[in-house]
Order: sequence, then C-alpha cells, then structure tokens
Amino acid sequence: MRQGASTPLSELGRKQVAVVAERCAKLPIDVLISSTMTRAKETAETIFQKIDKPIEYSDLFVERRPAGAVVNQPKDSELVQSFERALKEKFHLPGFRHSDEENFDDIKERAGKALDFLANRQEENMLVVTHGMFMKVLLAYVVHGETLTGDECRDFFRAFLGNENTGITALKYDDGRDPRWRLWIWNDHAHLG
Repeated sequence: MRQGASTPLSELGRKQVAVVAERCAKLPIDVLISSTMTRAKETAETIFQKIDKPIEYSDLFVERRPAGAVVNQPKDSELVQSFERALKEKFHLPGFRHSDEENFDDIKERAGKALDFLANRQEENMLVVTHGMFMKVLLAYVVHGETLTGDECRDFFRAFLGNENTGITALKYDDGRDPRWRLWIWNDHAHLG
C-alpha cells in the first residue's frame, strides 16, 4: 500500500526500531525531534523509552506528501504506478505538479526551513526521526544550499541509493567563517547486522 500519514510501523519496522533504540541509548542526545507521521512517532516513542529525553514533533520532518488519490492504494495498482512514473520523469521540473502532492519546489523550501530550524536551536546533539525521500532532499540541500535545482536533486537521488529504515545519518553544523551543514555519516545501519 502507498503509505499515508497515519500508516503505522510494520512488524519488521517495530523490530528494527527496537534495535536502533538500543544503539541510540549509547549516543549523546539532548532532544528528540520527530516527524508527526504515525510511524515516525512510534519510532520516536520507542527511542524515548531508552534515552528519556524530551520529544518534540514537527511537520517540517514529514515525508513528501503524496497525491491524495494514491494514499492507501496498492503500490502495484495502475493509479499508483502512473503517479510514480510521472514523478520519476518530472519531479525535478520547476513547478511540476501531477495533482495535489508536494512537489520539488515545496519540499526544497521545507528542507531549507528544517535545516534553519535545527541550526537555530540551543541543543548540540539532536536526534531527528524523519523519512527516506525527505532525508535525501535534505542532504541534497546540505550539498547545494538554496540554489539546489531539480536536476541536482534528481542526480542526488540517482547517486545515493535507497536508505535503510532506521539508518543513521549524522550532520554537523559549522557556524564558523563559512556557516553550513556538513554530512558526517550517511545511512549507517550496522545495528541491523
């Protein structure tokens, strides 16, 4: 099924979250920030049980909003396949919108706001629970900044293959002479061993 905001974790997802929560218990975390989508909230709450740090929920970190017509439809249905083909071919085009989904321009703007939100916080070590596609757009924004184009984002998607559920990606904010985010760790999922 094409997942929507209220889709819960699968049984495999719950097992993976239990393992990553154990790993997070060993990390220096000051605050936990989570997407408001159900599966992310479940992930954050499981991690919270291990680290006992406050959880904040933010719509800045939700997954790309799909077209309403495809939510809860079988992934192999013609409707979903048609939507996915159109996005694969045209998502990078400025202003392209298939229907009511979040397009490249929308998600790029949200990625910038999410990074600004994190850069302006007082905590040093923040654990953010987010989603696969949004994470890739966020990283493309880290690399290219506000000049990120749809073509660059598409190239980034092609170069950085799928990310594992519960993979850990670490960014560091350097506020020195050249203030910017830097990628430190990409999709570490050794805990799933």
